[in-house]
Amino acid sequence: MASDRNGGEAPEDGAGADGRTPLALLALAALGVVYGDIGTSPLYAVRECFTGEFGVAVTDRNVLGVLSLIFWALVAVVSTKYLGFVLRADNQGEGGVIALSALLGARSREVSRVRGFLLGIGVFAAALLYGDGMITPSISVLSAVEGLRALDPSFERYVLPITVVILTLLFAVQHKGTARIGAVFGPITLVWFVSIGALGLRGILVEPSVLAAVAPWHGARFLLENGSVGFLVLGAVFLVVTGAEALYADMGHFGLRPIRLAWWLVAMPGLLLSYFGQGALLLADPAAANDPFYRLAPSWALVPLLVLATVATIVASQAVISGTFSLTRQAIQLGYCPRLTVVQTSSTEIGQVYVPAVNWLLLVSTLALVIGFRSSTSLAAAYGVAVTTTMTITTLLFVRVARERFGWNRYQLGAVLVAFLVVDLAFLGANLSKILHGAWFPLVIGGAVFLVFQTWRRGRWILATEVGRNRPHVDDLIRTTLDVERVEGRAVHLTSDPDLAPASVLHALRHIGVLHETTVFLTLVTEPVPRVEREERVEVEDLGNGFHGVVGHFGYFESPNVPYVLALAREKGLDLPLEGTSFFLSRERIRIARKPHMAAWRERLFSFLSRNALGATAYFAIPPDQVVEIGTQVEM
Repeated sequence: MASDRNGGEAPEDGAGADGRTPLALLALAALGVVYGDIGTSPLYAVRECFTGEFGVAVTDRNVLGVLSLIFWALVAVVSTKYLGFVLRADNQGEGGVIALSALLGARSREVSRVRGFLLGIGVFAAALLYGDGMITPSISVLSAVEGLRALDPSFERYVLPITVVILTLLFAVQHKGTARIGAVFGPITLVWFVSIGALGLRGILVEPSVLAAVAPWHGARFLLENGSVGFLVLGAVFLVVTGAEALYADMGHFGLRPIRLAWWLVAMPGLLLSYFGQGALLLADPAAANDPFYRLAPSWALVPLLVLATVATIVASQAVISGTFSLTRQAIQLGYCPRLTVVQTSSTEIGQVYVPAVNWLLLVSTLALVIGFRSSTSLAAAYGVAVTTTMTITTLLFVRVARERFGWNRYQLGAVLVAFLVVDLAFLGANLSKILHGAWFPLVIGGAVFLVFQTWRRGRWILATEVGRNRPHVDDLIRTTLDVERVEGRAVHLTSDPDLAPASVLHALRHIGVLHETTVFLTLVTEPVPRVEREERVEVEDLGNGFHGVVGHFGYFESPNVPYVLALAREKGLDLPLEGTSFFLSRERIRIARKPHMAAWRERLFSFLSRNALGATAYFAIPPDQVVEIGTQVEM
């Protein structure tokens, strides 16, 4: 019953904070949530460059070339693109591809092919993140547990069972929320970065010549000398920046300064030391290419490192899973996803939610990936295409937003677009070679989610058009009901369009012939902003003759709540106690017409989604014993 209506710089001290939290503590928290995913890449990234599907020989020139590409990938993608530019495009302090897409409609309502195209690819980018939410836990936890092989090769048979158990437990506890475990995300990740940095420094001290890889010409020479194979290795090099989208998506919880501080002081030094330490090991011992991360550690440190790596990958996986829950709620609010049960797991953090249906879908898919691919090397071949596609789309959306919000001229826009796309498309092209090796999986998942999103949004628009076709304007309804008998009591009719008479009122008049003394038409609107200020939450209008119009506004980070809207309406002069008020809802039953508005199979899909969507009563927190549902058959 809710209708959908299609935002400077983010707060420096953390939008999610109360303004009094010390910067150091915010940076520590950001370290655990924002950099958990990218922080576990050293477990497998260097290894895949030399032993993966398109690995190159372990020679001194190749080692220096790969390390040079890794160094400049981190500088170009994370330090420059995201931290330097993309994080400027915030939507009331919130980031992520959904927030970026919403900005395209925030300043202007006009519809154009370019704007429609950009909104479409923005939704597609969001859909691809579901594939990432399945692969990240799989490859991260599996690569950590594979460290058992460094202790004893005979432990190989225990890797899959242990991984399955860890992932099952991880998803099984999601309903408890992330508040408790979130409190230790930062410290655990700090210990992780310090540890891998120390191990990397140990390797560098043995072979300091590896530091020469900082020079960019080593990377350029690598690409020239290795030709197409060198280009394909970029698909493995890209693994070092997977998780960079989290910098943008989680900015609303911390703000720019904490995220930047955590990167420059801890995350980037730890990552570079680890990568260069592994490179130094390969210069000294090329045979270590099969597992350079664990081979860096002395024998006495293997067990503690294995435990720490497993915990760190759980932290990284938790952040991705929580992000998928948050993304789902945003998609529901913006009208792209059918209503699902969304459980708020924290009374203080609005971003901490749990979506049961998504949780179990992720669990089944993640376990299928682990059992199907059986190794992190095989999973690495499936990893990257979805993320690089999302990053490329982020570049296109950012440039459009920079034009509209920042007023950049064509030369600034052109320079940024070309610089970022050269990197993005190079990584995307290299990763496309993985499609036949498993990368089809996240693309199929993303495509399926995108299809559901688009079908639901299109179907809801068609349904609203058909339902509203014969509904009179509210003013006309009021004029024609002046002589209708009124009964004691209060009635709230939910409607998606505040200008048209709700279908439930028309049915009540047709079959009962009476109206309540106080009749309220309630519309819940999702705005293209994360949150709506309290003073702008509710609009109340006295329509005369006992009729009132109420519009409740919510952001896409918020859950609509009817009792809350009515409580705020009281402050605007409409005293409507929750107790004793009846709520009338319309439930449409869809019948496919001979000439459907969409392809017949899409209409059947929409009908299926509609039947299985969470009811408005539960979703809008309406007391169920005060609800009257009126069915309507609609031909589409």
